[in-house]
Amino acid sequence: IMSLKWLSAPTTARQGVIAGEIGMALAVIGTIIQPQVQYYQWIIIGLVVLLAIYLIALYNGLVQKRNRVDNAWAQIEVQLKRRRDLIPNLVETVKGYAAHERGTFEAVTEARARAAGAQTVAETAQAEGLLSQALGRLFAVAEAYPDLKASQNFLDLQAQLKDTEDKIAISRQVYNDTV
Repeated sequence: IMSLKWLSAPTTARQGVIAGEIGMALAVIGTIIQPQVQYYQWIIIGLVVLLAIYLIALYNGLVQKRNRVDNAWAQIEVQLKRRRDLIPNLVETVKGYAAHERGTFEAVTEARARAAGAQTVAETAQAEGLLSQALGRLFAVAEAYPDLKASQNFLDLQAQLKDTEDKIAISRQVYNDTV
């Protein structure tokens, strides 16, 4: 590319030849690099777009999972409310046959009120555990009264409560699987 003639040329001429040759070399390099720069730019843009799509999909997946957990917990709350709604009728039925078991009735009523007032999942779990214990004591009292066990109203309430307990167990399982 460069010849030896430039050595004998005056300094300004040599500088002009060198500048011209450098310019030509840069032009050749530019034509080689320019398409590659555009190619890399498109790769980078594509990667950024893919990353954005991935992050959006990840966020949507997390929102969907949160909604599933909220829905599963709502199903538990529905069944717990149904159980709490059955308890006053059950207590009144048992009171008719075993009026002197006042402490048991008060324990059930207090546990029901505590369960109804629970705000968090942990408070609800603890309050519902106490309510289950109180109901167990109430059924133990009912066992001592054959007339009560034969009452159709008591049997219906007991069957509804058992059905509700089964639904609570299923709802808890769904919640645990979701979480």
